[in-house]
This record gives sequence, structure tokens and C-alpha cells, in this order.
Amino acid sequence: MVQEYGIFLAFLLLVVILSFSNEFFLTAGNISNVLLQTSINGVLAIGMTFVILTRGIDLSVGSVVALAGIVSASVSTTSATAGVIGSPYPVAVGLGVGLLVGMACGSISGVIVSRFSVPAFVATLGMLSAARGLTLIYGGGRPVPALTPAFRWIGTGDVFGIPAPVILLAAVFAVSWWILNRTRFGRYIYAVGGNPHAAKTSGINTSRIRFLVYVISGGLAGLAGMLLSARTGSGLPQAGVAYELDAIAAVVIGGTSLSGGVGRVTGTLIGALIIGVMNNGLDLMGIQSYYQQVLKGALIVGAVMLDQKRNFGA
Repeated sequence: MVQEYGIFLAFLLLVVILSFSNEFFLTAGNISNVLLQTSINGVLAIGMTFVILTRGIDLSVGSVVALAGIVSASVSTTSATAGVIGSPYPVAVGLGVGLLVGMACGSISGVIVSRFSVPAFVATLGMLSAARGLTLIYGGGRPVPALTPAFRWIGTGDVFGIPAPVILLAAVFAVSWWILNRTRFGRYIYAVGGNPHAAKTSGINTSRIRFLVYVISGGLAGLAGMLLSARTGSGLPQAGVAYELDAIAAVVIGGTSLSGGVGRVTGTLIGALIIGVMNNGLDLMGIQSYYQQVLKGALIVGAVMLDQKRNFGA
């Protein structure tokens, strides 16, 4: 019971504590703000879940957020001097370009990991640096402002009062849950993470599975980058710094094992909500952000220690 529902109980306990600590925590406006703050990290963390389930890691997602955000912004700006491309295109073009940029970065990492057997830590660390450099080169180190209203809607709009980023997060979660729990591809992901040698012996193309999970992670990082640009109203070259740490934290806190093969996207979503609620609650109580980083680090280490004890009994 503790292993299965502990993350939900921890989330509920955190909500109860913060509710009594600050009278503004459970207001509709603050709840909407928490969900908005969680949406970008939630999308990133879901993509990271696919990778970690196969015993991998993707350290590049923060830089991919910046690269996809600024490239998509450059084709969605109304300013002739702000972006690389001055005239606006339909919003579908900007969205498609952002997704393609993210998937391209994920594909490169996936090839390096799956075909050349380079450790995921090294491959994605290289992509982290390369994508950040490409971001600065593409935008000349300057932000891309004046985005079209249609593009900004995905970050600031709403449907029947529900913020658009929250709707997109819900859609990404639903599709990811279906893939991992109802498809052969999802079963193969768990098999590769659980025992890659047995999976390969069983006829599973383990290289293809590893490649595809990085493509998924990169694509969702691209989506997160566009959401961030749309929310801020500009593509920022410094966007996404350390976002990979929050994504990994959400996945680990949510119960996904770094050893691979164990975890659920539902737990990842709750993990992202725990981080969002914790940051929001500490802000409301006037606690400096430096302490939030310390607490987040403690949560990551604690979650990994629990995972090690569960897996190895020590």
C-alpha cells in the first residue's frame, strides 16, 4: 500500500499542510497558478519518464527547450527586426517547427546512445552544450519578441476557464499513459529497462526502442519550449536553464526507478505537482528560493534512497 499509494498520500499531506499554513493557498487563482507553473515541467517530466524507464537519462531537455522556443518564436513573430524570419506564418508552422527541432535533437541523442553505445549521460550532456550554443547562434544572443496572438494563445489562452497549457499537459499525460499501458511499444519500453539482454533475446529491437524514447523526450521538450515562449511572449536564449533537474526530480519523486523498468507516468505527474505545490507554498510563506533548491535536492536524494532500498533491500 505504501509503495503503491505513498506518492499520492505525500501529495495530499503536502496540500493539507500548506492549506493550514497560508489562507491563500487553496484559492482558485492560486490553484490555477500552480497548474500553470507545473504544466511545463510536467510535459518535460513525462518525456523524461520514457527515457528513464529504459535505464537512460536526458540532460539536454533544458537546452532543447531554449532552442525549440526561440526557433518557433522566430517564425511566429510580427517584428521584422526581432527574429530571424520577419513575416509571421500560420501558428501551425511555428508549432510544427518547434516540435521538429525538439525531435531532431532527441534523434541525434538517440542515435549516439543506441547505435554507438555511448552512455546516455555523456551523449545528452554533449547535446545540452550543443543545443545551448545553437540557441545563441540562431538568435544572436538576443530574445525574439512580439509573438503573434495565435501563438501566444497556447501559453496564455484558456478553454472554458481552463488554461491552455494545463489542457496540453492533460493531453500529453493521457496519450503517454495509453502508450505505456495499452500498447506493445509501451511493454517493450518496460522490457528493455527491466532486462535489456532478455528483451533482445526475446526478439525486441532494443536499439530502436532506445532511439524512439529520446525522440519522444526531445519532442516534448520542444513542446515545453513553445509553451514557455508563448507564456513569456518572447523566445529567450537563456530559457530552460536547469529545467532538466526539475524534470528528473519529478520522475524520481514519482517513483520511477533509475535502474529502469519500473515506474508510472501517473507518479511522474504527481511528482511534478509536488514540486509545483512545494515551490508555490514556500513562495506564499515568504521563504527564499534558495531553500527551495535545498529541499528539492533532499527530495531527490531521499526518493533515490527509497528506490535503492526497495530494489536491493539495503
